[in-house]
Amino acid sequence: MPQKTAYEAKIQYLQIMDEHGTIDEKLVKGADGKPVLADTEVLELYQFMCRCRALDEIAFKLQRSGRMGTYPQNKGQEAAAIGSAYAAERGVDWLVPCYRENAALWMHGLPMHYVLLHWMGDERGNQIPKGVNQLPLCIPIGTQMLHATGISWAFKMRNEKKVAITYFGDGATSEGDFHEAMNFASVFQTPTVFFCQNNHWAISVPRESQMASETVAQKAIAYGMPTVQIDGNDLFAVYKASKEAVDRARAGGGPSFIEAVTYRLADHTTADDARRYRDPEELEAWQGKDPVIRLRKYLTAKGLWSDAKQAELDEATKANASDVVKQAEGIEKPSIDDIFDYTFASLPKELETQKRTLRTSSLGQMTAEAEAEAR
Repeated sequence: MPQKTAYEAKIQYLQIMDEHGTIDEKLVKGADGKPVLADTEVLELYQFMCRCRALDEIAFKLQRSGRMGTYPQNKGQEAAAIGSAYAAERGVDWLVPCYRENAALWMHGLPMHYVLLHWMGDERGNQIPKGVNQLPLCIPIGTQMLHATGISWAFKMRNEKKVAITYFGDGATSEGDFHEAMNFASVFQTPTVFFCQNNHWAISVPRESQMASETVAQKAIAYGMPTVQIDGNDLFAVYKASKEAVDRARAGGGPSFIEAVTYRLADHTTADDARRYRDPEELEAWQGKDPVIRLRKYLTAKGLWSDAKQAELDEATKANASDVVKQAEGIEKPSIDDIFDYTFASLPKELETQKRTLRTSSLGQMTAEAEAEAR
């Protein structure tokens, strides 16, 4: 029998705005012939990006001054979070994050101080307000992708025109949870957008050392899923690819995979020292591709931004960050009763005694009382 090609595939790469802020006028247009983002939208998103960057820097300082626990900076990955979240419908679609998408969560209504509370060890930071459609930060690598697939499956079963976007890093695609979620989503055609922030590092392991594939995006091919690789520091490319994936999912077209090529400009967390494993020249090269800087260049070239406006914005972002910190640090201390009140529907008798006495020795007391009753 003659040989034949069983399957062929290729991965498209999308970049609309380069690191100098120059736009591809053809690619920036949508199907309607209009720019995918209007100038007013770009201005608004740029200012929001700066607010997020400022708070990220403050969070780093809070940890270094002993006012907060370990913190993973989002620096350098803001365009990926903002562009994708802007493509989703707030109050309708759901965001299922890992821990480097603060900007996306804030855009969809999470009060900014909740993220600080989380890293301060206050569980109230994970108590997502009613009407804010997102799950809490997910620290275990990869588990959130299964959650997103389950949520979006429920949307499909209920015939709801809703979408779930789940975020994860390149390292998470080496986890079994990733493959289980991808397979389930593709088989059942759930309205899920898998958004991979390929920041080149799985903590201290470079992408090339933890996968043999030339791209992360091609992993979706095995599951028959539409996939694309984009410049994750390009707000326009992120938004365009995300909007297409969200619209496809909402229309019943099933899941999509997006590999946003970006870079972690800071350490993995404040407990890490990337200087021990990362080439400083590589870091310097990516600093020149900073999403904040390139978007500022674009706006300045169009006459929509100036040094005076930037100075004004810098003052506003500092004030905003200060207010957020005050909210987090000024929150009322939780009641000790909280330890007991949110586990059992009806508190067992021995724990009622513990709650009343605040003594673990009461457990022994209850045992003695139980023995006396038995006699």
